[in-house]
Amino acid sequence: MFYQMYELNHAAMAPVRASVDAMRMAIGNPLNPVSHTVFGRTMSAGLEVFERVTRRYAKPEFGLPTTEINGKTVSVHEKIVWQKPFCNLINFQRVLPQGHGEDPKILIVAPMSGHYATLLRGTVEALLPSADVYISDWIDARTVPVTEGSFDLDDYVDYVIEMLHHLGPNTHVVAVCQPSVPVLAAAAVMESAGDPLSPASMTLMGGPIDTRINPTAVNELAQNKPLQWFEDNVIMNVPWPLPGFMRPVYPGFLQLSGFMSMNLDRHVIAHKDFFMHLVKNDGEPAEKHRDFYDEYLAVMDLTAEFYLQTVDTVFIKHSLPKGEMTHRGKLVDTSAIRNVALLTVEGENDDISGVGQTHAAQTICTNIPDHMRMHYVQPDVGHYGVFNGSRFRREIAPRIIVFANEHSQHSALAVKRVIKGGRSA
Repeated sequence: MFYQMYELNHAAMAPVRASVDAMRMAIGNPLNPVSHTVFGRTMSAGLEVFERVTRRYAKPEFGLPTTEINGKTVSVHEKIVWQKPFCNLINFQRVLPQGHGEDPKILIVAPMSGHYATLLRGTVEALLPSADVYISDWIDARTVPVTEGSFDLDDYVDYVIEMLHHLGPNTHVVAVCQPSVPVLAAAAVMESAGDPLSPASMTLMGGPIDTRINPTAVNELAQNKPLQWFEDNVIMNVPWPLPGFMRPVYPGFLQLSGFMSMNLDRHVIAHKDFFMHLVKNDGEPAEKHRDFYDEYLAVMDLTAEFYLQTVDTVFIKHSLPKGEMTHRGKLVDTSAIRNVALLTVEGENDDISGVGQTHAAQTICTNIPDHMRMHYVQPDVGHYGVFNGSRFRREIAPRIIVFANEHSQHSALAVKRVIKGGRSA
């Protein structure tokens, strides 16, 4: 019922938002003399803040039409190369300069934790000059009809494996935050099966591999509540007339309220500063505020089964680091990973996945040779800075590219050995 009330309230506010937006455009029109006064800018700023805080934000665009390769600007085209009911695989196809060599093929597995894959726009942008980039574009569960079936953590692992199969040998996978666990599990499942299409390398960034280490507020909330509490308090059915009508989900708006409450004072100050920038007609900071919150406030629903299984497996039972995680009823054996190079990246000030939680992957992957593993802690960044921002572009992205290039040939040779062995057998 709470979800229905939310939708009803949003619909009821629509005429008010439309009126407010019309007033803002009228007052702020340059042909209106009032728009050039402090009073006019104050009125316009107040109306814009009201409209923005009551708006539902749609999925943003990646908006990456070009990239720069060897000092030359080249065009980039998005293409869906693989799709399932709950995910599209997007390739950012670059028009390469003549004579350009082969770049590493990188699959970015975006988090399914509330925000859209476009949150990783900066990640894609930083890797594009040096890599053939693909990204998992997860679908808002409230738009998927119940006739398409369920989607849980096992399905997530299967999707990762299927994407790697689609991309073929010598693919490097990068998992940002939440997918670190299913990506590591997928690599273990593939290696256990002797799959020749196992990734050449995997980079796990700010991921909750072992949340018992340096637990954060997010970890403690999950640890201190029984699973039934989450099922009773945050799981709701998608209301009519949305396409996913009657699908049980963890709603995006509920997740957003949790995101906002964690740093409420920071968001209040940001909106107050935005108001003052508008009054002062200071355009650049105001535009940066719009860009950030257009992305941050755009959220998607998660299927109930995926959310609950993730909470139980990752945050309550710590199944993966304990060696107790299963996939389709079979134990996930991380010691089976031998041919996949491992890079783990953490942020010094990460308040979502504490320092050490991602490094735990290095401990449980016992059979990866030392020359195929690396760990890096980025100073002076929080969770967001692990995959976005200036330090990511300067310090982390180059390390990912170098690591992928170093381990591409190794993977290709390993694939040839596996295929040759299979033929001789």
